[in-house]
Amino acid sequence: MRKGDAPKSMSGTFVHIVKTDGPLALYSGISASLLRQLTYSTVRFGVYEEIKSRYTKSGHEPTFPVLTAMAMTSGFLGGIAGNFADVLNVRMQHDAALPVNERRNYKHAIDGMARMAREEGALSWFRGWLPNSSRAAVMTAGQLATYDTFKKLLVDYTPLGDTLTTHFSASFLAGLAAATATSPIDVIKTRVMSSTQKQGILRIVGDIYKTDGLRWMFKGWVPSFLRLGPYVVPCSRARDLGKIS
Repeated sequence: MRKGDAPKSMSGTFVHIVKTDGPLALYSGISASLLRQLTYSTVRFGVYEEIKSRYTKSGHEPTFPVLTAMAMTSGFLGGIAGNFADVLNVRMQHDAALPVNERRNYKHAIDGMARMAREEGALSWFRGWLPNSSRAAVMTAGQLATYDTFKKLLVDYTPLGDTLTTHFSASFLAGLAAATATSPIDVIKTRVMSSTQKQGILRIVGDIYKTDGLRWMFKGWVPSFLRLGPYVVPCSRARDLGKIS
């Protein structure tokens, strides 16, 4: 979402934000990010584990396609539940990359919600809900279904056994799969949510393709993986320990 002569690399953006707004600017939108996790993650983890538990209790062992279907369903519902917080998260994090006169300057997530409803209407909370929910569906499949599958393969076909090393390895691979699979949808979602104008998805894809070619599909892949990798490990470990239900 950079504009003008803004840095094009992750490291350049990092330095630019620190120099321009200080280290605390790296945590812009943290209230919205926490609110997003409280809604989006709670729903998708909860629904996935509940569906999987009921399916297993019926006497069936879920296969990878079944796990994928469960994960995509729970992820889609989670995306809808957390969409309003995701819009705020994108906008508040994007502020640091905008010229001062173009910034929204939401004080926190609640202030952002109120201002969006007042200035753009309550329906603005659902801006980009379709790409967001689609991304959440793919993300959850890439994270949860692949984690369960990778862990089973490592336990069955390697000498690692059901150990902490296996859990970390499966989590790393799941994070890699999730970041790669969701990257194109993530780019589109961010463009839609950060805008106040209504633009069709095909129009957005066309505009990005004109400026970046096919590389647009993986813009921001590195920071996305650096976010997802550490995030997947404790979440997956907690699921194994039965702390998420």
